[in-house]
Amino acid sequence: MEQNEIALEAQVSRKVMGARLAIGLLQGLLLYWLYASARDVAWPATAPYAMVPLTTLMLILPVLLISSLGHLKPRQVAVWLLAALAVLLVFSLHDVWRGLNDQPLLSNWEHKQIYSPSVLVVVFSAVFFFIAHTLVLAGAQEGRRIAGYNAYFETAWKLAIQLLFSAFFVGALFFVLLMGSQLFLLVKLKFLQELLRESWFNVPVICTAFSCAMHVTDVRPSIVRGIRTLLLVLMSWILPVAVVLVTGFVCSLPFTGLTALWETRHATSVLLGAAALLLVLINAAFQNGEAIVALPLRVSARTAAILILPVTLIGVYALGLRVAQYGWTTDRVIAAACLLVATFYAAGYLWASSQYDTWLKPVSTVNVWASFLVLAVLAALFTPLADPARIGVNSQMARLEKGKTKAADFDFRYLRFEGGRYGLAALEELKKRSAGPDAAVLSREAAAMLALDDSDRWKQSRRATAPVSVADNLTVWPAGAQLPASFLTQKWETMQDNLKPDCLSKREGKCDAFVIDADGDGKPEVLLIEKLHAGGGQVFAEGSDGAWTVVANMAYRDMSCKPLVDKLRKGEFTLVTPRFKELDIGGRRVELTATFQHDAAACDNIK
Repeated sequence: MEQNEIALEAQVSRKVMGARLAIGLLQGLLLYWLYASARDVAWPATAPYAMVPLTTLMLILPVLLISSLGHLKPRQVAVWLLAALAVLLVFSLHDVWRGLNDQPLLSNWEHKQIYSPSVLVVVFSAVFFFIAHTLVLAGAQEGRRIAGYNAYFETAWKLAIQLLFSAFFVGALFFVLLMGSQLFLLVKLKFLQELLRESWFNVPVICTAFSCAMHVTDVRPSIVRGIRTLLLVLMSWILPVAVVLVTGFVCSLPFTGLTALWETRHATSVLLGAAALLLVLINAAFQNGEAIVALPLRVSARTAAILILPVTLIGVYALGLRVAQYGWTTDRVIAAACLLVATFYAAGYLWASSQYDTWLKPVSTVNVWASFLVLAVLAALFTPLADPARIGVNSQMARLEKGKTKAADFDFRYLRFEGGRYGLAALEELKKRSAGPDAAVLSREAAAMLALDDSDRWKQSRRATAPVSVADNLTVWPAGAQLPASFLTQKWETMQDNLKPDCLSKREGKCDAFVIDADGDGKPEVLLIEKLHAGGGQVFAEGSDGAWTVVANMAYRDMSCKPLVDKLRKGEFTLVTPRFKELDIGGRRVELTATFQHDAAACDNIK
């Protein structure tokens, strides 16, 4: 084994080291050119059908080439890269066509657009080609289309560790360069610090260093194998902990019910994360199916293989509830795709756990076929076959047509800024509508959305749709009190979400509203405390211009104290003068806050 590795090192180093470094340097130069064109608002950054494919190709294709050299024959490299090129072009061109990747930029007082691949396309393309490249390398290694599971296992973990340590190497290199710049600054030499600020230096260095690290880790397979073994052993001993926690969660559901789970509004993503964690840890213990595994890990792995199914089914139910209530959106379509893959894994691993005489041996078969399923799902999501934007827009329009969503509740902003070309087409249709009871409202709102410039996309994406009526989301205290009319009629959608509670911007948000005269000026203020999420209270006051804004806050430690909130609801409180006065320093008022020592019993002892 050791002699073979020495031969591999000599052969690979002699034939491909220079080529890999050259590819990395060329990749860096081309990426810098693309970055410079975006910075200067020049071609190709202003041409979407050039910029998006070029950027996508430059991020992924050189890495595939670097990894292929020395492991595939020249003809195989050419065929594989051409196939990868075709897939990347389809993904990136469709990304442009759907119209969701332009970025507004003001340059020379003229509104211009620069273009880049959407984050989803880049991330999922990387996942797609990590899996595909593993299948290709393993198949070439064994000389057959479907390789043995051991070949897939070795190749996948080697690639994962190569990528991880290559990224670490780049980070370590720049840490050293940064330290060197600080050393030179001690003697008043700024050249290295100024060099590290230049993108023309940083981008090529990053890519060249990454390719160098990929080569070094490639020619030392024994080191990579040792790191992999250590990593998997450590991860496998986390499996019993994960099993205990997930088992406890599943067993608690009959007693707690699912209501609290749905109120989080992110139950599906958490459940998917739990299922993914169990999958990774099971495979860390299983490895290639030939590792010697301790009995506690075998029991834990078999139990985890059973647990994946209920966790996944709860996630499916959670997503189903959201879709039934609000219809499909881009995020929910992607979540559904992930749940489809998770369900395949869950069913396969449940089957594997029932084979008591093979130590989860069927897991290897499930993993291989699941890889092909993931490739198929990703290919569908990022082509017109199952475009999440198209499905989301069609779903929202269908709900509107069937009366499940009222015109006043309809999210026109989703169509405009998240629906791409499909959303724009739907808005044009609504704009022309002249028949029906809500035709005037739909036409007016659609026209207003179409009139917005693309430069408003990012500002609008930080806002949520306003509820039908703020009053519907508020429970007013003390009982019988009335909220100021100007508070209820204010257009809260114009305020950024991070400055207000959900009850002012989302239909599912709920708050307690306390009408108090907090500053003693004779005019009421409104204290809002969210019901669904423990958080700080916010005091809103009406300004001289008639607009309500946040003027004070209550601490999280107080709002998380249930007895305190209950007393507040009953009106059992008084307004008192602060213990410490404020300091006036140069016209600026500085508040002195009393020291608070947290005592777990302090909340329960409130009289």
